[in-house]
Amino acid sequence: MNADKSSGGALARGIAVLQAFSVDKSRLTAKELMATTGLPKPTLFRLLTALCDANLLRYHEPDGCFMPAPGLASLAAPLLARTSIRQLAFGPMQTLADRVGAQVSLGLGLGFDLVFIELAQAKGCVTVRPSMGSRISLARTATGRAYLSALPEEKRQEYLALLSQSNPEMSLLLQERLAQAQQDLKERGFCVNHGDLNRQIHAVAVPLRVAPDSDEMYVFNCAVPSFELQPDQLLGDVGPRLVTLARSIEAALGLPPLYPVDGFSQSTSFSSTFTNL
Repeated sequence: MNADKSSGGALARGIAVLQAFSVDKSRLTAKELMATTGLPKPTLFRLLTALCDANLLRYHEPDGCFMPAPGLASLAAPLLARTSIRQLAFGPMQTLADRVGAQVSLGLGLGFDLVFIELAQAKGCVTVRPSMGSRISLARTATGRAYLSALPEEKRQEYLALLSQSNPEMSLLLQERLAQAQQDLKERGFCVNHGDLNRQIHAVAVPLRVAPDSDEMYVFNCAVPSFELQPDQLLGDVGPRLVTLARSIEAALGLPPLYPVDGFSQSTSFSSTFTNL
């Protein structure tokens, strides 16, 4: 029993070391890792040695930095392999992106983690491209609010309570935004963000379940530079097109829509909606 506890603790500490790395922090020194994880030096170096031996991290001697190794990417392969939605969705996503001059992304969420797993972008779109696997803000993006709106009420309130401890002002703002997002999803099938994360980027988002009994959830998002939008285009054109895309993918996967809206029935065929994007 004690050995099990020890092994579990070592695993948790090893995961904490790996989680210290991110898109913005892809190279870290041992000193930076100690500061981030709070681990004592002997423990950290034992873990770093084990992680390097497993090809999950590697050490770059010239600058004294550790960085993710190719073995870490292989751990994500089973997750990406089972997300067949990526193969189904990319073509329609690119079609929509090209049609409205936008960036169309697909996020996958579980609990309070939401990450990018696919992205299509029009050639002339100036929106910054996020890295696959990078986290999506739950509070400040259309994608995050669509995701939170589709969670069970108790989970949504749990997130708001956690946010209120670290950022009370943002928590109050998010409550207002979520009330509007939930109303928009019921009435339109999509929710809207008018520049809360970036004033020059407006976006719409549509959530859908991975499977009827799954806790995981996908979210489609379409982000358009505000200076590219015509009056009422976001609500009257971009949003409905994104709903059409999401409903077509749901139909192809045999999933019922989370938010049935007049004009977007469950029986809509994938091929017919694809040609209408």
